[in-house]
Amino acid sequence: MKQTIILSLLVLLLTGCNGYLYTNAPALEFDNIDYGFPVKKALQSPTIAYIDIGTGTQTIILVHGLASNAGFWRYTIPELAKNYRLIVVDLPGYGKSSKEPYAFNMSYYADQVKRLADHLGLKKFVYAGHSMGGQIGLTFALRHPEMLEKLVLVDPAGCEKFDRGEGDWLRSVMTINAVKKTPEDGIRKNLAMNFYTWDDKWEWMVEERARMAKATDFEDFCYTVVRSVNGMLDEPTYNKLNKITVPTMIIYGENDGLIPNPYLHPGFTKDVFEWGAKQIPNCKLIGVPECGHMLQIEKPEAFINAVKEFIR
Repeated sequence: MKQTIILSLLVLLLTGCNGYLYTNAPALEFDNIDYGFPVKKALQSPTIAYIDIGTGTQTIILVHGLASNAGFWRYTIPELAKNYRLIVVDLPGYGKSSKEPYAFNMSYYADQVKRLADHLGLKKFVYAGHSMGGQIGLTFALRHPEMLEKLVLVDPAGCEKFDRGEGDWLRSVMTINAVKKTPEDGIRKNLAMNFYTWDDKWEWMVEERARMAKATDFEDFCYTVVRSVNGMLDEPTYNKLNKITVPTMIIYGENDGLIPNPYLHPGFTKDVFEWGAKQIPNCKLIGVPECGHMLQIEKPEAFINAVKEFIR
């Protein structure tokens, strides 16, 4: 009995009296987030942070999704860097990039990727984008097709249709306060929804997000997330997929719990991406079983192998 009481007290000391692990942890400023790789910065208004690693005759630009950053590609970078030069981007408003009130729509982000590519002297490259980064990639392919060798879409936004009323509902629930005040248990639950099976080895995402909430410019990040959701709704791509001219691959987790939207469009992920792939003239489709929305984290080997084969 005495040992049980001591153990319980130890757990409380380690996790905080409310059971949260990071309640009393210090703030994590965005510039201090550890992606596991050196980060460079370029340009001004906005300044764009990025990882530049690897060698090869071909370059892949990796673009993260909503509310994440370049570090979400950490499990794919070491292997891909053996064969390719990787440019792993923090979009403006995210990660270590500038946080100011920009446009935050898909055209703006596509043009910022082009701006960085021009700065780095990249004339042609492979674009790989996850989730919102996928919709940005579709927009990029429509605006700057001459710069793309191939387009890789990982559980992409932009294939699912939202009508006007549905878009209004999404805007109403995605507010700055909703993002800002998400408690730690809510953060963990939200992240777990991105996976087929949550594993504690991904707890770094919970810690990062919980401690970021204490950062000096966290409210700017929250604003970015909200405006990004509006940007995706304001510039849909589902109705332009037939205009994509570059060779494209859609790779998705067959158990994606976010696409289609579980509240507005209950159904099967496979149906969304099969439809999307049929609209794109030259598109390869790969479904990964027992995998959720965060494919590049949950099944990095599947992503790496698919990308290598597609580029070959």
